[in-house]
Amino acid sequence: MATIKCIGILTSGGDAPGMNAAIRAVTRTARFNGWSVKGIMRGYKGLITGEIIEFHSNSVSNIIQRGGTILKTARCNEFKTAEGRETAFQNMKKEGIDALVVIGGDGTITGAKIFAEEFDIPIVGLPGTIDNDLSGTDTTIGYDTALNTIVDAVDKLRDTATSHERLFFVEVMGHTAGYLALNGAIATGAEAAIIPEAETGNDQLKALIDNGFRKSKNSAIVLVAENPATGGAIGLAKRVEEEYPQYDARVTILGHLQRGGSPTAADRILASRLGAAAIEALKEGQRNIMVGIKNGEITYTPFCQALSHTKTVKQSNIELVKILSI
Repeated sequence: MATIKCIGILTSGGDAPGMNAAIRAVTRTARFNGWSVKGIMRGYKGLITGEIIEFHSNSVSNIIQRGGTILKTARCNEFKTAEGRETAFQNMKKEGIDALVVIGGDGTITGAKIFAEEFDIPIVGLPGTIDNDLSGTDTTIGYDTALNTIVDAVDKLRDTATSHERLFFVEVMGHTAGYLALNGAIATGAEAAIIPEAETGNDQLKALIDNGFRKSKNSAIVLVAENPATGGAIGLAKRVEEEYPQYDARVTILGHLQRGGSPTAADRILASRLGAAAIEALKEGQRNIMVGIKNGEITYTPFCQALSHTKTVKQSNIELVKILSI
């Protein structure tokens, strides 16, 4: 295996609080080990357009507390083509980049897996996504901050929900996973969480109204994952209007609000640990793996396993929401 002298780092897909902390950790750990670092702007798009800059220790000063990503991020359809990836590889060679550290979610890791296989490049991925939907890690960079943003918003909504005796549907992110909705419901004392994982033939809305809201509540907050399988907050409110017209249903969609903000201490620590571990993994000769954390310990998971979507919400937490909402 060729000796690594220079690494490239990029962030791709949706931004997540803590990405800057990860960029900082990767950069400084690499420099500490005598490697040079190049920052690739706008994800895989920057690798294709050659938007690559030299990074030094002071390049990442005073960023650990900032949300978003100083490297910017973008979706890149061109990288999905063989021609686009060939251009990206040639730009890597031109810049003298021997290995990549990529930070992002499902799409980012998928791109890294294909790129690594085609060109035999050492690539290490870091799980940067608020959805917490990657296998091989208990939590992902940005998830804790997004969860806290949801808690803050729902706490405020609770005041007006109880004052007006309304049914509030609060839509949160989580296209394929209900972690934010489920744990947000537990943390805020919400009456229910409607999530994709519980959509196996169950009418979650009917169960909510029949078993809880209608019997003992005159107001309720329900967290809803944005996945089409759940109908989303707007779809559920429409159903209430048609099927349960006696209730006044309102919708709040938190949207991209959940992506922003200064990362929590938990996300800063997680991102720092994972960023440093990415360089240690490359030093050990690891490649085509995602660095994660399980039971407090750093883990390496092959890309194919990280993308397997075998991680599921705990059934006990689904039951806990029901128990605590009576």
